[in-house]
Amino acid sequence: MGIRLTMAALAATALTLSATPAALAAEAGLTDEVTMTLGKDGTLHVVEKISGASGQLKRTFITRTRYDDSNDRLYRISNVKGGTLSGDVLTVTGQTVEYDVKGAVTTSGGVEELRWFAVNGWNQPVAKATVKVNGPGQVQNLSCFAGALTSAIGCTSASMDHAATQADFEQENIAPDQALTVVVGYPKGSSDGEPILEKRFSLSAAFTLDTVTGGALAGLLVLLLGGVGLLYWTRGRDARVAGHEGGKVDPVQNGHFSPPDGVRPGQIGTLVDEQADVIDVTATIVDLAVRGYLRIDEQPRQTYDAPDWLLVRQPNAPVNALLPYELALYQAIFDGRDMVLLSQLSGSFATHLGKVRDALYADVVKQGWFARRPDTERTRWTVIGVVLIGVGLLATVALAWFTTYGLLGLGVVIAGGALAVGGQYMPAKTAKGSAALAHTMGFRQYLFSGELGDVPEQHRVELFSRYLPYAVIFDGVEHWSRVVASVTGNGHQADNLYWYHGPAEWDLSKFAGSMRTFTTTTSGAISATRQFRSL
Repeated sequence: MGIRLTMAALAATALTLSATPAALAAEAGLTDEVTMTLGKDGTLHVVEKISGASGQLKRTFITRTRYDDSNDRLYRISNVKGGTLSGDVLTVTGQTVEYDVKGAVTTSGGVEELRWFAVNGWNQPVAKATVKVNGPGQVQNLSCFAGALTSAIGCTSASMDHAATQADFEQENIAPDQALTVVVGYPKGSSDGEPILEKRFSLSAAFTLDTVTGGALAGLLVLLLGGVGLLYWTRGRDARVAGHEGGKVDPVQNGHFSPPDGVRPGQIGTLVDEQADVIDVTATIVDLAVRGYLRIDEQPRQTYDAPDWLLVRQPNAPVNALLPYELALYQAIFDGRDMVLLSQLSGSFATHLGKVRDALYADVVKQGWFARRPDTERTRWTVIGVVLIGVGLLATVALAWFTTYGLLGLGVVIAGGALAVGGQYMPAKTAKGSAALAHTMGFRQYLFSGELGDVPEQHRVELFSRYLPYAVIFDGVEHWSRVVASVTGNGHQADNLYWYHGPAEWDLSKFAGSMRTFTTTTSGAISATRQFRSL
């Protein structure tokens, strides 16, 4: 009886010991049996039998690898069964998974090579994987790699059958971030498979400079920049005038001031630089004072006080005789007031200055000096240039991403930039405008020649004062302020001018400095409204 019990105990122990490896193997992890068949059309059909999974099983396929310096190799997976594929992630729903792979075949030398990551990307460790590969021809060579994707370490075993029609691979303990890659070579032409390549983006490749791209870029730049030049030649140049239209101009007629073509300082300023800017408005304020529409009273100040002036409306001034832009400025200054300090020109003044600017541009068109408003012409061509820059940038991105001709897009950007900058020079004067400009330049030459001519003393103060607003336009305030300060109606120094009054103990010897400061301060006040371009 004792012997029987002992034998039974030994048998039970033996059964327990013999069952332990199997139980440990079942608990060790996933088992993956892979069967791959390469068809004549180059499609690789894969069947995987999976066991030992715990919880939801997912696999992330490798569908893109580096092929060479310029291209990536793609693997396209389709016809999935036994799971659902979202992007590169397969969610397993059964014990067996099937799918097709395209792009797993490439030809190298005289061998057609099948390469696929038979096991990789599982969210659980794979305890053991076996892979069987069947193809359309006899196996020429085979190899396998285990570990990281770039690993050169061989797998546990790799072999083929005696007829060289099937290759077998085996690997144990594959971590989730590792792969088992199998490579099988077949005779060239065994299938119609070929790699799927996608060009990899790189700046050096996208903007390749060679004979083709360089020549195309040069031709495009010649065409586009030549077009911009032709556009300026036909649309942006001032109309020519006869040579006798120029030369020096004497603005004194019968002892009285008569500017060339009867133009006002603001008009001249807009005509010369094709811009309605702060200096044009400043000169117009001085001109309104000289012509008797307002008086400028310099305010007394202490040593460190900021200078200030009181602008006083002159009663009974013929306001109806003002040009539209002058009237708009006159109303902007006073706005229902009889006097205002220059330092207090704010609020509605800024709003009204927009009307002054528009009226100035409308005036030069009304005079027949420009066919279209210079600001509108500049804006139109500048906007077209900016749009062309945008088109060029989009073309550059598209060409760089899909081709190696990104430089051509930059050519369009350059042309757009040239047009945007050149748009500032597109306003063109008419023949009448060119003639007025020639007269204006002749007037400027006269103004700075120093030849004051034979002007009666009783007219000199008024005459030289009338010159002063034009001197503001031509940046000659210092010179003409001294000329004005040097004479009076009787040839003697006076304390004030009829249009400019200084504080106590001020005389005309200080007029040049006062006038220079006034024009600078006034221009600053106008610039602060941001309605006009500053110089």
